[in-house]
Amino acid sequence: MQGHLFTGQLVKLTAYKAEDIAVMEKWHEDDVYLRNVDTDIAFPKSKSEIESDLKSHSNSFEFALRNLDKDELIGFVAIHSIEWNNQKGLLAIGIGEAKNRNKGYGSDALKVILRYAFHELNLNRVGLDVIEYNPGGVRAYEKAGFKHEGRLRSAVNRDGKFYDLLNMGILRSEWTGAEYSELDVVK
Repeated sequence: MQGHLFTGQLVKLTAYKAEDIAVMEKWHEDDVYLRNVDTDIAFPKSKSEIESDLKSHSNSFEFALRNLDKDELIGFVAIHSIEWNNQKGLLAIGIGEAKNRNKGYGSDALKVILRYAFHELNLNRVGLDVIEYNPGGVRAYEKAGFKHEGRLRSAVNRDGKFYDLLNMGILRSEWTGAEYSELDVVK
């Protein structure tokens, strides 16, 4: 067996712990994080708002993202807006602090969450949206096998400038055809 259902080479997916809320409060004060993780208005969230968000999980599976070497909370990853009849869902991912970005954590987390989506949730399709000014995110999604499927022109307004919202997706047949996915499947 190559791996564990919730573990990659750099990260693991876990449930949230009580002490995670304080870490997440700091993320919600970081405009770069807020502007990359969502197209909504960047606005800090309180402890109670974060706790409330974590409790509302209809048709979604959200995990705390922890690095393996220190077991510290570094982000989140989720499959949400699942349509069971169509076997499809949307992916969301965020790395909280700048010091943890561009270290391969996101790419590793994508491998683990896609394995979970296709082999545990039995989805056929996972889609996502990413803002064009996030080239690191786009590269990570392309590396994981996501294909460009569309573009919503001038869909996000940041500092008086409009940016396109890129639509990307990956099918189970594309994922299972990738050389690294079969190596990581729990047998």
